[in-house]
Amino acid sequence: MTGADVLALGLFLVLVLGSGATGGIFRPGDWYARLDKPWWTPPNLAFPIVWGALYLLIALSGWLVWRAGGAAAAPALLLYGVNLLLGAAWSWLFFGLKRMDLAFVDLLLFWASIIALIFLFADWSRAAAWLLVPYASWVSVAGLLNASLWRRNGARGERASLRNPWPGASPPAR
Repeated sequence: MTGADVLALGLFLVLVLGSGATGGIFRPGDWYARLDKPWWTPPNLAFPIVWGALYLLIALSGWLVWRAGGAAAAPALLLYGVNLLLGAAWSWLFFGLKRMDLAFVDLLLFWASIIALIFLFADWSRAAAWLLVPYASWVSVAGLLNASLWRRNGARGERASLRNPWPGASPPAR
């Protein structure tokens, strides 16, 4: 591995982590805590752990394709960039704007872009394509969760706020 390879891998990590930074900017907070969630909702601690591991796989996958194809892989890497933007937009739509409906539409595009990446990346590196399978799996779970939360709580969580305005606590005594 050359110095240019190490630098490029570092750039892919920066791009992926930059995309994921929206998850730190737009945090779940009290609004999310109030939502009526399905029993199979992963624990809150699972999200940063899983996404941290996925970010490493996503960066490595993009780097492998760049390394194998260079400029010839530009169409696949352009979709890779679009995928990162769709992932970043989801956090803003879901947690920032509190729009589960718009977030779900974004998530459908996001998921489709991952599936397309798997097929495009396979032309350049089978390993790169396989590294994206856990990503597609996790985003599939996220899509089901997004849809379930939207159905249970309304597009903006309006039904949840009527159900329990005091998450994790009893209502004040009268």
